Parts: sequence; structure tokens; C-alpha cells
Amino acid sequence: MNEPLAERVRPKTLEDYISQHHLVGEKGSLTYQIKKGILPSLILWGPPGTGKTTLANIIAEESGRPFYTLSAISSGVKDIREVIDKAKQSGGLFTTKNPILFIDEIHRFSKSQQDSLLGAVEKGWVTLIGATTENPSFEVIPALLSRCQVYILNPFGKADLEALLKRAMKLDTHLKKKTINLKETEALMRLSGGDGRKLLNIFELIINSEATDNVTITDELVLSKVQQNTVLYDKTGEQHYDIISAFIKSIRGSDPNAAVYWLARMIEGGEDVKFIARRLIISASEDIGNANPTALVIANTTFQAVTTIGYPEARIILSQCVIYLATSPKSNASYMAINKAQQTVKQTGDLSVPLPLRNAPTKLMKDLGYGQEYKYAHDYANNFIEEEFMPDELKGTSFYSPGNNQREKAIKEFLKNRWKDKYTM
Repeated sequence: MNEPLAERVRPKTLEDYISQHHLVGEKGSLTYQIKKGILPSLILWGPPGTGKTTLANIIAEESGRPFYTLSAISSGVKDIREVIDKAKQSGGLFTTKNPILFIDEIHRFSKSQQDSLLGAVEKGWVTLIGATTENPSFEVIPALLSRCQVYILNPFGKADLEALLKRAMKLDTHLKKKTINLKETEALMRLSGGDGRKLLNIFELIINSEATDNVTITDELVLSKVQQNTVLYDKTGEQHYDIISAFIKSIRGSDPNAAVYWLARMIEGGEDVKFIARRLIISASEDIGNANPTALVIANTTFQAVTTIGYPEARIILSQCVIYLATSPKSNASYMAINKAQQTVKQTGDLSVPLPLRNAPTKLMKDLGYGQEYKYAHDYANNFIEEEFMPDELKGTSFYSPGNNQREKAIKEFLKNRWKDKYTM
């Protein structure tokens, strides 16, 4: 019996599908469309083991459509065209029975591979369902993304994970041969990291490792068995999130040694080089900001460089950038400023733009006072004239508070010298 437990008990109907209640529950946003078989092309975005492939299969079954599947890991443009040709022959254009083309790990497709899907999706030859663990805004080309609805799948909660276990024990022939007592499940829940497939794989490993037909699941048993069988880094599981968290916190904490260590853990584990580089760009702005604006330039250049070069040489560029960011002065002032500003917008709504600041491209707008009394800063000494740029209701509001570092101290003095009492900070 080589087929994994997760595959043996994979749900085949909507009623058996566990979790993602916001999508396929009683009031789920996909439930009606699945039942009626009227579906747009869509992208299922979520962590591993959250039921993306299962949901795609159920959608095809429930809607009675022909179903074609490709893996982005092993398929090329030639494979895509062959499947599209088959799909064109098996379904009518723009009908509810259009074939479904499911592409697993669509983020691994190159731009040219994704381009080859555009015509088939736009002309209705297929309904595309793509599955991805990466943010489609970064990994799916805009032209294709604009033709798809994006649905987010969440990690399994504890109740859903327990339901998966009980369903497997009830349905699987192999498990039913043993008497299994779920005395403790905390370790199982924690090690799964919200990944349903990982949970079932761990559970099967434990059951198969016990010679007796009476198995009592305890946290001690789970930890003793799993510790002997786990790898150092699982780039699709819990450690993926734990290690990137430790990595960013090490940079934020100005510890280059720890930052390089966690970088090495990710590299040795086969982590996606673009994923690491994107997080460096975010950290350069969120944690360093205007304390050292060059950090963002370095991080962005790093992303471009490692994307071009790839492993193994990309590790050197990543290391240089990580050390630069870790040893840079830190400031989250820009990050805090936009947080405060967005919160104010949510609370105050769409406040009117003051008349002097409005654009006046037409005579009517000029007659209404748009742009009048606006003072052009470059007409005044030091290219500055004190004027109010906030809506009337927010006069005097401050969002940005410069950090306590050399560069932002200079920014603070610059603002004080010009705005006097307004920017006392």
C-alpha cells in the first residue's frame, strides 16, 4: 500500500470537504457557483495542505465538466497547448460545460508559459483553476491575473484538523484494522502547522511505526516518533514561517550573525530565492526606512540580481544584503506613519480636498475656485511657504514622527525650521 493516507481519504464531494467555510460553507462565496457549475477562471491561493487540489477536483465533479490537470513543475508550453487543443474539442465555447484546466503550483510557470494560457482563458476554451502557495500579485502575470478571481484558502484550524483525523479513522481500511485512541492531540496539531496533508502523513507514520493493533496517541508518542523522521527545514510547512520570522527579527535586532545563520538554513532547505529577497525589500523599508534610505536600494537591487543569477551564487548576494540591513541604523517611523494615516482615513472617510490644492483643468473649475490662493513653494525663499495641505478637519494632525537616528534627526531639524510650532515632535 504505497498511496499516502491523505490521498486515500481525499474528499470527493462538497459535503465531505473540510475547512474553508468562507468559500464552500453554507454561505460560502463559491458554494452557489459550484452547485450551478457557473464558474469564472480562478486562482486558489493558500499554504500547503489546505485543500486547493481537492477543491479543484470537487469543482470539476460537481459541475460535470471535463477535467485536465498539469503540474507547473513538469509541464512546458507544448504540454499546455496540447491540453488546450483537447479541451477545445471536448467542450463548447462559453458554455457551462467548458472544460476545467487545473494547474498546480502555477507560480512556477514562467511568463511565456503563463502567456500561452491567455487566449484559451479569454476565448472561453477552458476555465482555468490555478493553485499557488505564493502571492499571485507577484507570481501571476497581470494579464492572466485580471482574468481570474482570487480565492484565499486558510490554514486548517484545530477543529478542522481533528475532523480530518476522525474522518480518516472512519473511512480508511488500513486504519480501521487497528484500535486507535486519540488521548492527546496537541503535538499533532502543533506539528501539522495547519497543513491537513502533513497532519495525516504524521498520523500515518505513527500508526505504522507501532507493532501493536491497539494504539494510544499521546503527545509524548508523537514527538518521539516525529523527531526521528523530520527534516531540518520544511520549506512548505511550519518551519517556513518560523524561520523567516526569526530571520527578519534578527535583521531588525541588528544581529548579522543570527541573520546569516537563518539565511543559511533557508538556502540549505531549498527556499525560493525570490521569497527571501522580497522579504529583504520589506524589511529595508519597514525596519530601516529613512534611517538609511540606501537600504531599500540595496534590497531592491538584490532582488533583481538574485532573480537573474539564481543559486548557488545568489547566496553571496543575499548574504551581502542581509549583513548590510542588519548593520544599518533602524527606524520604523515610515511604517508607523502609514499605519496611523490609514487608520485616520478609515475613521474620517472621504474628506474634501481644500480648494487651493485642487486641480483646475477647465474654466468651470477655475471659476469655482479650484487651485486659487495656492502658493507655489518654488516662488519663495528656500523653496518653502507655510501652507495647510490637510483637509480642514485634520489641520495640525501629525502621522510621521522621525526616529532617533542621525539621518532622521536631520529630518526633524528640517521640519522644525520650516514648520515652527506645527512639527514640534
